[in-house]
Amino acid sequence: MSQEEILARLKSAIEEMDSELAEAAARDAVATGIEPLIAINDGLAKGMQTMSDLFDEGEMFVPQLVVAAEAFEAAVTILKAAIPAADKHTAIRGKVLICTVQGDIHDIGKNIVKTMLSASGFEVFDLGRDVPTETVVEKAKELQVDIIAGAALMTTTMPSQRDIITILKEEGIRDQFKCMFGGAPVSPEWVEKIGGDAYAETASEAVTKAKALMVELGR
Repeated sequence: MSQEEILARLKSAIEEMDSELAEAAARDAVATGIEPLIAINDGLAKGMQTMSDLFDEGEMFVPQLVVAAEAFEAAVTILKAAIPAADKHTAIRGKVLICTVQGDIHDIGKNIVKTMLSASGFEVFDLGRDVPTETVVEKAKELQVDIIAGAALMTTTMPSQRDIITILKEEGIRDQFKCMFGGAPVSPEWVEKIGGDAYAETASEAVTKAKALMVELGR
Protein backbone atom coordinates (compact mmCIF):
# COMPACT_ATOMS: atom_id res chain seq x y z
CA MET A 1 0.00 0.00 0.00
CA SER A 2 1.38 3.40 -0.97
CA GLN A 3 1.99 6.32 1.37
CA GLU A 4 -0.79 8.28 -0.32
CA GLU A 5 -3.26 5.45 0.27
CA ILE A 6 -2.37 5.15 3.95
CA LEU A 7 -2.62 8.91 4.46
CA ALA A 8 -6.04 8.83 2.80
CA ARG A 9 -7.08 6.00 5.14
CA LEU A 10 -5.95 7.98 8.17
CA LYS A 11 -7.93 10.99 7.01
CA SER A 12 -11.08 9.04 6.24
CA ALA A 13 -10.91 7.12 9.54
CA ILE A 14 -11.24 10.42 11.39
CA GLU A 15 -14.00 11.62 9.08
CA GLU A 16 -15.82 8.33 9.70
CA MET A 17 -15.20 8.68 13.45
CA ASP A 18 -13.81 5.13 13.58
CA SER A 19 -11.13 4.51 16.21
CA GLU A 20 -10.41 0.96 15.05
CA LEU A 21 -9.82 2.08 11.48
CA ALA A 22 -7.65 4.94 12.70
CA GLU A 23 -5.51 2.64 14.84
CA ALA A 24 -5.16 0.10 12.03
CA ALA A 25 -4.12 2.81 9.57
CA ALA A 26 -1.63 4.19 12.11
CA ARG A 27 -0.07 0.75 12.59
CA ASP A 28 0.18 0.36 8.80
CA ALA A 29 1.85 3.77 8.58
CA VAL A 30 4.47 2.70 11.13
CA ALA A 31 4.99 -0.69 9.45
CA THR A 32 5.38 0.95 6.05
CA GLY A 33 7.98 3.39 7.35
CA ILE A 34 5.97 6.56 6.92
CA GLU A 35 7.34 9.30 9.14
CA PRO A 36 4.98 9.64 12.11
CA LEU A 37 4.71 13.42 11.78
CA ILE A 38 3.75 13.09 8.13
CA ALA A 39 1.08 10.57 9.08
CA ILE A 40 -0.23 12.92 11.76
CA ASN A 41 -0.10 16.16 9.77
CA ASP A 42 -1.01 14.91 6.30
CA GLY A 43 -3.45 12.21 7.37
CA LEU A 44 -5.08 12.49 10.78
CA ALA A 45 -4.92 16.27 11.09
CA LYS A 46 -6.57 16.74 7.71
CA GLY A 47 -9.41 14.52 8.85
CA MET A 48 -9.80 16.56 12.06
CA GLN A 49 -9.75 19.76 10.02
CA THR A 50 -12.62 18.43 7.91
CA MET A 51 -14.60 17.68 11.06
CA SER A 52 -13.78 21.04 12.62
CA ASP A 53 -14.83 22.88 9.47
CA LEU A 54 -18.13 20.99 9.38
CA PHE A 55 -18.67 21.82 13.05
CA ASP A 56 -17.99 25.51 12.43
CA GLU A 57 -20.48 25.43 9.55
CA GLY A 58 -23.17 23.82 11.71
CA GLU A 59 -23.11 20.54 9.79
CA MET A 60 -21.46 18.58 12.59
CA PHE A 61 -22.33 18.53 16.27
CA VAL A 62 -20.35 18.22 19.51
CA PRO A 63 -20.96 14.48 20.11
CA GLN A 64 -19.67 13.61 16.64
CA LEU A 65 -16.66 15.88 17.03
CA VAL A 66 -15.85 14.25 20.37
CA VAL A 67 -15.92 10.75 18.80
CA ALA A 68 -13.70 11.94 15.96
CA ALA A 69 -11.28 13.41 18.50
CA GLU A 70 -11.15 10.07 20.33
CA ALA A 71 -10.25 8.31 17.07
CA PHE A 72 -7.58 10.93 16.44
CA GLU A 73 -6.06 10.49 19.90
CA ALA A 74 -6.02 6.70 19.58
CA ALA A 75 -4.08 6.86 16.31
CA VAL A 76 -1.75 9.64 17.48
CA THR A 77 -0.73 7.54 20.50
CA ILE A 78 0.50 4.82 18.14
CA LEU A 79 2.30 7.25 15.85
CA LYS A 80 3.94 9.30 18.61
CA ALA A 81 5.41 6.11 20.09
CA ALA A 82 7.24 5.62 16.80
CA ILE A 83 8.91 9.04 16.79
CA PRO A 84 12.64 8.67 17.59
CA ALA A 85 13.49 10.20 20.96
CA ALA A 86 16.04 12.55 19.38
CA ASP A 87 13.37 13.96 17.06
CA LYS A 88 10.62 14.54 19.60
CA HIS A 89 11.83 17.94 20.79
CA THR A 90 12.49 19.36 17.32
CA ALA A 91 9.11 18.13 16.14
CA ILE A 92 7.21 20.27 18.65
CA ARG A 93 5.76 23.53 17.33
CA GLY A 94 5.33 24.90 20.85
CA LYS A 95 4.12 24.01 24.34
CA VAL A 96 0.59 24.85 25.43
CA LEU A 97 -1.00 24.51 28.84
CA ILE A 98 -4.77 24.23 28.49
CA CYS A 99 -7.57 24.11 31.05
CA THR A 100 -11.09 25.07 31.87
CA VAL A 101 -10.73 27.83 34.44
CA GLN A 102 -11.51 27.73 38.14
CA GLY A 103 -15.20 27.28 38.94
CA ASP A 104 -16.09 25.90 35.51
CA ILE A 105 -16.75 22.18 34.97
CA HIS A 106 -17.40 22.26 31.21
CA ASP A 107 -14.67 20.62 29.15
CA ILE A 108 -15.96 19.40 25.77
CA GLY A 109 -14.89 22.54 23.92
CA LYS A 110 -11.55 22.56 25.70
CA ASN A 111 -10.97 18.93 24.72
CA ILE A 112 -11.68 19.69 21.07
CA VAL A 113 -9.24 22.61 21.11
CA LYS A 114 -6.65 20.36 22.75
CA THR A 115 -7.04 17.78 19.99
CA MET A 116 -6.76 20.36 17.23
CA LEU A 117 -3.64 21.89 18.78
CA SER A 118 -2.09 18.45 19.14
CA ALA A 119 -2.99 17.70 15.52
CA SER A 120 -1.12 20.84 14.51
CA GLY A 121 2.15 19.85 16.18
CA PHE A 122 1.84 21.48 19.59
CA GLU A 123 2.74 19.67 22.78
CA VAL A 124 -0.37 20.14 24.91
CA PHE A 125 -0.59 19.77 28.69
CA ASP A 126 -4.23 19.42 29.72
CA LEU A 127 -4.93 20.29 33.36
CA GLY A 128 -8.60 19.42 33.02
CA ARG A 129 -11.53 21.45 34.34
CA ASP A 130 -12.18 23.69 37.34
CA VAL A 131 -8.44 24.29 37.75
CA PRO A 132 -7.37 26.65 40.55
CA THR A 133 -5.76 29.77 39.14
CA GLU A 134 -2.64 29.32 41.26
CA THR A 135 -2.25 25.79 39.86
CA VAL A 136 -2.40 27.12 36.31
CA VAL A 137 0.45 29.52 36.97
CA GLU A 138 2.55 27.02 38.90
CA LYS A 139 2.19 24.38 36.18
CA ALA A 140 2.97 26.91 33.45
CA LYS A 141 6.24 27.68 35.21
CA GLU A 142 7.04 24.06 35.97
CA LEU A 143 6.38 22.85 32.42
CA GLN A 144 7.95 25.95 30.82
CA VAL A 145 5.11 26.34 28.36
CA ASP A 146 4.86 29.02 25.71
CA ILE A 147 1.10 29.53 25.80
CA ILE A 148 -1.50 29.40 28.56
CA ALA A 149 -4.98 28.67 27.17
CA GLY A 150 -7.98 29.01 29.47
CA ALA A 151 -11.61 28.36 28.60
CA ALA A 152 -14.59 29.83 30.45
CA LEU A 153 -18.04 28.56 29.51
CA MET A 154 -20.03 30.64 32.01
CA THR A 155 -20.08 34.39 32.60
CA THR A 156 -19.55 33.73 36.31
CA THR A 157 -16.20 32.03 35.65
CA MET A 158 -14.81 34.57 33.17
CA PRO A 159 -13.07 36.51 36.00
CA SER A 160 -10.83 33.48 36.53
CA GLN A 161 -9.27 34.27 33.15
CA ARG A 162 -8.46 37.76 34.41
CA ASP A 163 -7.06 36.27 37.62
CA ILE A 164 -4.51 34.25 35.64
CA ILE A 165 -3.18 37.46 34.12
CA THR A 166 -3.20 39.18 37.52
CA ILE A 167 -1.10 36.49 39.20
CA LEU A 168 1.38 36.42 36.32
CA LYS A 169 1.80 40.19 36.69
CA GLU A 170 2.11 40.00 40.47
CA GLU A 171 4.88 37.42 40.13
CA GLY A 172 6.64 39.54 37.50
CA ILE A 173 6.48 36.79 34.87
CA ARG A 174 3.69 38.03 32.60
CA ASP A 175 6.09 38.47 29.68
CA GLN A 176 7.18 34.82 29.87
CA PHE A 177 3.86 33.49 28.56
CA LYS A 178 1.33 34.20 25.87
CA CYS A 179 -2.24 33.94 27.15
CA MET A 180 -5.12 32.84 24.93
CA PHE A 181 -8.71 32.69 26.10
CA GLY A 182 -12.05 31.53 24.74
CA GLY A 183 -15.44 30.10 25.60
CA ALA A 184 -19.07 30.82 24.75
CA PRO A 185 -19.50 34.04 26.79
CA VAL A 186 -15.97 35.32 26.11
CA SER A 187 -15.37 38.08 23.57
CA PRO A 188 -12.36 39.76 21.94
CA GLU A 189 -13.20 42.88 23.93
CA TRP A 190 -13.06 40.97 27.21
CA VAL A 191 -9.71 39.38 26.40
CA GLU A 192 -8.29 42.78 25.44
CA LYS A 193 -9.68 44.32 28.62
CA ILE A 194 -8.02 41.77 30.91
CA GLY A 195 -4.70 42.00 29.06
CA GLY A 196 -4.75 38.68 27.22
CA ASP A 197 -2.80 38.10 24.02
CA ALA A 198 -5.39 36.32 21.88
CA TYR A 199 -9.05 35.33 21.67
CA ALA A 200 -10.27 32.26 19.82
CA GLU A 201 -13.91 31.56 19.02
CA THR A 202 -13.45 28.10 17.47
CA ALA A 203 -10.96 25.24 17.66
CA SER A 204 -9.63 26.08 14.21
CA GLU A 205 -9.14 29.69 15.19
CA ALA A 206 -7.34 28.58 18.35
CA VAL A 207 -4.78 26.78 16.20
CA THR A 208 -4.34 29.80 13.95
CA LYS A 209 -3.93 32.14 16.92
CA ALA A 210 -1.52 29.76 18.68
CA LYS A 211 0.68 29.64 15.57
CA ALA A 212 0.65 33.44 15.39
CA LEU A 213 1.61 33.70 19.06
CA MET A 214 4.58 31.39 18.47
CA VAL A 215 5.72 33.69 15.65
CA GLU A 216 5.54 36.61 18.09
CA LEU A 217 7.75 34.59 20.42
CA GLY A 218 10.22 34.15 17.57
CA ARG A 219 9.74 30.39 17.38
